Amino acid sequence: MASRGTTETGKLKQNLEEQLDRLMQQLQDLEECREELDADEYEETKKETLEQLSEINDSLKKIMSGDMTLVDELSGMQLVRVIQAFKTPEVIRMFAKKQPRQLRTRLAEMDRDLMVGKLGRDLYTQQKLEILTALRKLGEKLTPDDELFLSANAGTALSQFEKVSTDLG
Repeated sequence: MASRGTTETGKLKQNLEEQLDRLMQQLQDLEECREELDADEYEETKKETLEQLSEINDSLKKIMSGDMTLVDELSGMQLVRVIQAFKTPEVIRMFAKKQPRQLRTRLAEMDRDLMVGKLGRDLYTQQKLEILTALRKLGEKLTPDDELFLSANAGTALSQFEKVSTDLG
């Protein structure tokens, strides 16, 4: 009987992760196609996606209150406030899945893109802040230069992310 519950818990977790991935991809696609949509269509689609994420969050809270074994595995999926505070679904997804190696790879790609002029300074700064904060919250050691970058560029959104990610733990 216990193994059956474990199997069901695993399937439930997998389904929720797949649904989260789908919604995160939808947010990323929406950001990429923003210029092609009129403002109302963009806002309505984003609102609907955030509502769906909120529904997932509510479901996860119900599951977690009844099954303590899911708390640790699912706590990283409560991302609605993080998504509202930040603009990079890719970074949020890697943070939720606890993928520091992929975050560091993305940071290296961004450094390269900045040097060749493929990425603007403002977008680079915003995304680097998100990645460095996510890495710190995942327990990764940051270089002194990264710590300096964080302290020099930290703002309101960063402190919201830090508060929310602390709540998730």
